[in-house]
Amino acid sequence: MAMERENWATRAGFVLAAIGSAIGLGNIWRFGYLVYKNGGGAFLIPYFVALFVAGISLMILEFAIGHRFRGSAPASMRKLGGRGFEWIGWWAVTGGLIITMYYTVVIGWAIVYFTKSLTLAWGEDTGGYFFGTVLQLSDNPWDFGGFATEVLIATIIVWALNWLVDFRGIRKGIEKANLLLMPLLWLLAVILVIRAVTLPGAMEGIEWYLKPDFSKLGDYNIWLAAFGQIFFTLSLGMGIMIAYASYLPEKSDIANNAFIVSLANCAFSFLVGFAVFGTLGYMAYATQSDISDVVAQSVGLAFVVFPKALNMLPALKVFTAAVFFLALVVAGLSSSISLVEAVSSALMDKFGMERRKAVNIVVLVGFLGSIVYTTKAGLYWLDVVDHFINYYGLVLVGLLEVIAAAWLFDLTVLKNHINSVSEIKVGMWWDLAVKFATPLILAVLLILDIRGNLTENYGGYPTEVLLTGLSIIVLGMIVAAILSWRDKNVS
Repeated sequence: MAMERENWATRAGFVLAAIGSAIGLGNIWRFGYLVYKNGGGAFLIPYFVALFVAGISLMILEFAIGHRFRGSAPASMRKLGGRGFEWIGWWAVTGGLIITMYYTVVIGWAIVYFTKSLTLAWGEDTGGYFFGTVLQLSDNPWDFGGFATEVLIATIIVWALNWLVDFRGIRKGIEKANLLLMPLLWLLAVILVIRAVTLPGAMEGIEWYLKPDFSKLGDYNIWLAAFGQIFFTLSLGMGIMIAYASYLPEKSDIANNAFIVSLANCAFSFLVGFAVFGTLGYMAYATQSDISDVVAQSVGLAFVVFPKALNMLPALKVFTAAVFFLALVVAGLSSSISLVEAVSSALMDKFGMERRKAVNIVVLVGFLGSIVYTTKAGLYWLDVVDHFINYYGLVLVGLLEVIAAAWLFDLTVLKNHINSVSEIKVGMWWDLAVKFATPLILAVLLILDIRGNLTENYGGYPTEVLLTGLSIIVLGMIVAAILSWRDKNVS
């Protein structure tokens, strides 16, 4: 007998949980850099075009699939189109689990730095501290060299927190956690912005952040960067939004919720950009250098450049540092919680498994997979696997999802379902976005990445390292195929 499906207690709980899933570490360190790199304020034009053409359209689609078929990604995709479609759902959650394995380690880095922020322990050589003291980075990917102890301990803490929340279920665990985490995260972001904009040189940094260079709009790479960022930042293609929507009551506004979640996520990214570039502007002012000399992307911004900037603050150094790294921890946790739930939900639907058992399995497997990233070669493997899973996982799933729903299934069924429960009605614009614009853009992103990988080795890594990283992705696809072929407890 199928177990009764849980429901969100409140609409606010669902919306905050979905926003929490969408807002992650990349919102803090990636968005601002992309704006700066791709035309400043002019980048916001393709960014918001991408938001409405692909982001919100796909969010509505994933909410509709989960809500209409009342299941996790694999279960819903199977109900949508049969066993062949179920593989898409399993690849989404399997890919999500692969992401969670290294994502929790990055949250672990943030926990380490939060504890160190109380004494600004990273000192003046912030690069040496991060790569040498914290990560204890080895000379090459094959030199694992044992564990970076602090990172391992912090990663265990992250997995324990994920277990604690997901183990308690939708209402008592995920909903309650996000009702706390999301207001806290926005409060931390506002504090960082206020602190940043009051610093000398902050306005120059913000000018660099937003100064429009409209000449770059003619470069198709800018548009691809915008669509790629929208897709990655909204937690699409990982089965999360399908699972979350499956817990909604029958009369839930799908379209309106999709707009709220998507816009809130992008608003957070835009807001934090002021904090990041205001602080970098002060750093450039204090060192009498150009903003282009201090800006960096990805982990370099969060764990090398920002600690250096924090060292230079005229006051409130410890407080600002603690707020920044706590924000990273909160943003990361809200996303990892949703990733664990997407996989757990799939196991519960497929095997009729009790929640606690499913969460135990996911957390155990996930933690074991995380171990390699806590070794002294962990950063290398994190970089490689992250690159491949972003395209051959998320983008591929998104492409297959829209093809399945819009071309191989009667999209009108989903459209009618959306309009029957939503204040905002989806019309021809949604059909065109889902059937044509979105699959075209995702296909181009995938093709360009494949071409790039065939042209030169990503990151300059040896071919055998890249093939090993790619084999992890292939293994995930095989596991997804095996799981989709089983019929037990699937209606």
